[in-house]
Amino acid sequence: MHLTAQARYDADVVTVAAMLADERFVEAKVRASGALSQHVDVVGSATEAFTVTTRRQMPTTGIPPQFRSLVGATLEVRQVEAWEAPESGDAGRRGTVVVEIQGAPVRLSGRLRLVPDGDATAQHVEAELKASVPLFASAVEEATAGAVRAAFDAEEATAREWLTGAHPDG
Repeated sequence: MHLTAQARYDADVVTVAAMLADERFVEAKVRASGALSQHVDVVGSATEAFTVTTRRQMPTTGIPPQFRSLVGATLEVRQVEAWEAPESGDAGRRGTVVVEIQGAPVRLSGRLRLVPDGDATAQHVEAELKASVPLFASAVEEATAGAVRAAFDAEEATAREWLTGAHPDG
């Protein structure tokens, strides 16, 4: 299943990249996604290439009841975002994202971009979500896609607060 998402932030690419590489921001966005517990690791810096790895325990309340019995009360979600060094000039940033759910045959992989948009920055996500569950793959992909979109919405809301200084951690 193909997924796309876009967010627009009222800050330049350098500021948005610095936010995405800030461990405190990453912790805040993971909490906002509804994580029951989390571990965050940021390697590198916003001025160069950087990698953000998160592990979070998520409740399965958003999963249809018929599949919940297969995965239990929580899921461990591992996400890795690898951002390349800044492009020349003000062309933006590129990266990749991989999301894996431990114990479930579901994987998301895709591309990330930060691009200037006037005085702001647009973040684009384009990914493929694949569930390898015989007979139920499309239902599992739909349920997972909903969770991925909700996590992206939580990240966007946290980022907007962060950039305005309204977030308590920002």
